[in-house]
Amino acid sequence: MRLDIAKGGTGLVYEIRNIVNVANRLKEYGIDVIWENIGDPIQKGEQIPEWMKQSLTEIMQEDRSYGYSPTKGMLETREFLAERVNSRGKIQITPEDILFFNGLGDAIARSYSSIRVDARIIMPEPTYSTHFLAEVLHASFPPNTYRMNPYQHWHPDIKELEQKVKSYRSIVGILVINPDNPTGFVYPEEALREIVEIARKYGLFLIVDETYHNIVYNGKTTVPLSDIIGDVPGISLKGISKEFPWPGSRCGWMEFYNADKDERFASYMAAILDQKMSEVCSTTLPQISIPKIMTHPEYEGYLNQRIRHYERFSNLAHELLKDVPYIMVNKPNGAFYLTVVFNEAVLNGRQNLKIENPNIRQFIETMVAEPIEFDKRFVYYLLGATGICVVPLTSFFTALPGFRMTLLSQDEEQFEYTVRTIAQKVVEYIESGNSR
Repeated sequence: MRLDIAKGGTGLVYEIRNIVNVANRLKEYGIDVIWENIGDPIQKGEQIPEWMKQSLTEIMQEDRSYGYSPTKGMLETREFLAERVNSRGKIQITPEDILFFNGLGDAIARSYSSIRVDARIIMPEPTYSTHFLAEVLHASFPPNTYRMNPYQHWHPDIKELEQKVKSYRSIVGILVINPDNPTGFVYPEEALREIVEIARKYGLFLIVDETYHNIVYNGKTTVPLSDIIGDVPGISLKGISKEFPWPGSRCGWMEFYNADKDERFASYMAAILDQKMSEVCSTTLPQISIPKIMTHPEYEGYLNQRIRHYERFSNLAHELLKDVPYIMVNKPNGAFYLTVVFNEAVLNGRQNLKIENPNIRQFIETMVAEPIEFDKRFVYYLLGATGICVVPLTSFFTALPGFRMTLLSQDEEQFEYTVRTIAQKVVEYIESGNSR
């Protein structure tokens, strides 16, 4: 070609899916992979109940489910969702304050790309990859972060957050993920109110990713952004991929709060809508399904059953890992992930795990031959030695070494085997490089 047409990359990798390429190579050698890398309940064997399938079948009989939806989304669905917010009585919105997207990944990308390149969103550390990548792509520069402290059960450092907001005038918004991915931390109401107050004090807006808001357990409670935001501008990100669960629906939405109270925020909301109009519409059938499924008499019981499952696996995993040397683990109380942190002092570039198959051993040794993060090195050796596929914690854009796994397995015996194997291999791996 007459010109080099590829846009320069950021050098960042979406490791949650990138590790799949490594795992698939191992499958060629006959390895049975245990997928713990991605939050897909369907892949992990969750069964969609018949009543939900029947509801979707009935919708498919309607011709309108095959057509375009309005740019903002199906009106009756936006009316339904607005009423759910308004019924709590804390804030009032209209259907015009709701905008649908082809999944939350699409919504996240639009929310950052509509911000001026010299304006930044401060985000938690570690943070979910899609948010971080979208923020970096919009500004071509690493963002500011506030720490989630693993030694305080992943509670965010509110003082650090305020200090950074005060010091960096380029910060225009604060990201909160509640419940948090990857840590499983559930924000108490008091912490959320402190963050809202920081936004009010410094003239910022809030982006709160509430994907897992209805998946909370172990006696914890939280509140939606709409209950505490008051007159501060904000966006709630929601979807059905994890809650129904229907990740293949690609159906998520934004709820805008207080756009009528701030002219600059209203302009930002309009910029997002202008971008959205260029794609015609978002998926129609999943939007139509939302009122029908969420009001179904079986829905609440079905969701509670799934939550109890995650709660049980959360406690089981924590019990098996809490006393393992060289690592620290907090019990997750929301979403369906568990994050393990290594004691940084025990990691080095000499550690390995025994791999019987010479082809696999050679492949893994090739993967770790170049300098890589120490937790990523462990993840590759774990995959080669056991077939267990987890995600390195540093891929969530933190210096903390560790890894994330899911609570999604439907086979309790296999799940216990997976966690016990991880515990055993952590010890073997660390001691392999510290006994020389």
